[in-house]
Amino acid sequence: MTLTSLPFYLLVLALLVLYYLVPKRFQWVVLLIGSYAFYAFVCLRYMGFIVVTTLTTYFGARGMDAMTARMEQTVAAHKQDWEREERKAYKKRCKSRRKALMIAILLLNFGILAVLKYYNFFAESMEALFASVGLTVSLGHIGLLLPLGISFYTFQSMGYVLDVYREKVPAERNVGKLALFVSFFPQIIQGPIGVYDQLAHQLYDEHKYHFDNIRFGAQLILWGFFKKLVIADRAVGMIHTVAGAYTDYAGTYVLLAALVYALQLYADFSGGIDISRGVAQMFGITMGENFRRPYFSRTLTEYWHRWHISLGDWLRNYLFYPLSISKAFLNWGRHAKQHLGSHIGKVLPTAVASLITFLIIGIWHGASWNFVLWGLYYFVLLMLDRLFWQKLLDKLPKAVSAILSHITLPLAVLFGWVLFKFTSLPLAAAVVRGMFCGNGNAFTSFTVTAEIKSHMYLLIFCAAAATPVFSYLAKRWERAGEGSALAQKSYSVAAYGVAPVLLLLLSTACLVGNSFNPFLYFRF
Repeated sequence: MTLTSLPFYLLVLALLVLYYLVPKRFQWVVLLIGSYAFYAFVCLRYMGFIVVTTLTTYFGARGMDAMTARMEQTVAAHKQDWEREERKAYKKRCKSRRKALMIAILLLNFGILAVLKYYNFFAESMEALFASVGLTVSLGHIGLLLPLGISFYTFQSMGYVLDVYREKVPAERNVGKLALFVSFFPQIIQGPIGVYDQLAHQLYDEHKYHFDNIRFGAQLILWGFFKKLVIADRAVGMIHTVAGAYTDYAGTYVLLAALVYALQLYADFSGGIDISRGVAQMFGITMGENFRRPYFSRTLTEYWHRWHISLGDWLRNYLFYPLSISKAFLNWGRHAKQHLGSHIGKVLPTAVASLITFLIIGIWHGASWNFVLWGLYYFVLLMLDRLFWQKLLDKLPKAVSAILSHITLPLAVLFGWVLFKFTSLPLAAAVVRGMFCGNGNAFTSFTVTAEIKSHMYLLIFCAAAATPVFSYLAKRWERAGEGSALAQKSYSVAAYGVAPVLLLLLSTACLVGNSFNPFLYFRF
């Protein structure tokens, strides 16, 4: 059962009917049953893992709240007979125990994720390291498949635990409602990663039926279909053709294949997110954007604020900022100021926090060294961008600065995707070299030329989409629909009738007769 399969939408339809027919106070129960039914259908064998995460998250958060309540009651009871230092010492002991409980929950759940997702990678790496010095060591391997959505629901639930620890939100008292927050079926496959104080109340609130929610949700779903089935899946053939034998093709074709891969990644992942958001919207639940036209960014920093927004926000709020302002990092910064100068002392703690964050971003995407290097690659680029490149651009004339930005940023992102695609660093380097050295082959290739011709419409559409022309036409069209009654009716028919039907027909035509291509982010 996938986001583009008929059984999935039969499930959605059945849940929608029940959701709006049952008494509104039971709507969240319908979502919970549907979420667990979906997860059981797809991942029954590993359902125990999400149950463990849910229960440890629930009881851990309740435990932290109970500790806080007992501390406040005890302090209030001894207000008259405790000295200030006694109260301070007692609060410190209570906060230490509370912190220990929080750390235990994090270690358990991130430990499950680490073992299931990374143990085999760690074992293979260590075995290779020992083999390089002539030693034969066997660390064994885990034969379990990765549970569906474990990276997403683990990050989401642990974000909730940290929010409870910070007393940003109260602990949820209903275990069923927390289970829904952890397992909400439209997002569990590939996000976006939800924040409790933004998502939870929408899941638990009572929702009246509004046709606008159904209409907007259906539009998002159809747009996601178009991105996935018409764009991303059509790009697979050319990418595999060139990537599988890149030395056989001219550098121009290798570069074009890399560009198409960048397009495929965006269309595939953002298309899946659109579908998830669309399904949630039908239930009256609005989920945040995960992409905001990242390829239109002007700087690398801006790019990372517009690509996989929910993951970036999670890592900034729960990893980067806490590390940057932690007592250990601040002390380290003061020490560096005394011995290495004020500038180094100011930059170094932030740089180390950024390094850790981007290494986590890299390894989150997959258990392979190329993902680690991909994260490291962006850390180095961002440091160079902040320390050197942006200062240089600011000194140049605006026109020159804009041209350089629009050349260097796409190239930097493109090289990053090559590293993302190929698991071997020498192989990735060879592909990049082939782009600009031509591989010594003729410019023309019958195989690739045929691929290009068969997908010419796709390339033309993407070239047009890379300009503001579509958004401009959409705004003009919407303004035209605000005029006379006839104009409004024509706009409604075109926007809500003709356009969705065309998207559906195109997506269905691309789906029929083609092999199944799972969403790329399923593995994460």
